[in-house]
Amino acid sequence: MITAAQMRAARALLGIDQRQLAEMSGVSLPTIQRMEASEGNVRGVVDTLTKVIEALNRAGVELIGDNAISREGGRGVRLVSPNPPGPPR
Repeated sequence: MITAAQMRAARALLGIDQRQLAEMSGVSLPTIQRMEASEGNVRGVVDTLTKVIEALNRAGVELIGDNAISREGGRGVRLVSPNPPGPPR
C-alpha cells in the first residue's frame, strides 16, 4: 500500500512534479493527481499502483510501510506518529 502523503513526499525527495512522475510511471497526469488527492491509502487499479511504486523505486525512493524496517541504508523520511499539523504540544 502507498498513501497519498508518501507519494507527495517521494516526489519532494526526488524534486519532481506530478507530470514527471506520470511520465516516469507511464500513468496519466490526471490519475497521479487523483491518487495524491485521496485520503489515506491510495486506492486504484493494482497495475497502476504498481507502475507508480516501481517508478519511484527505480528513481531511488524506498516506500516504508508501518512497522517495516528499511532494507537499504541512505537518507529518507519516515512519519513516526501521524499527528495533525498545528501548534506545538
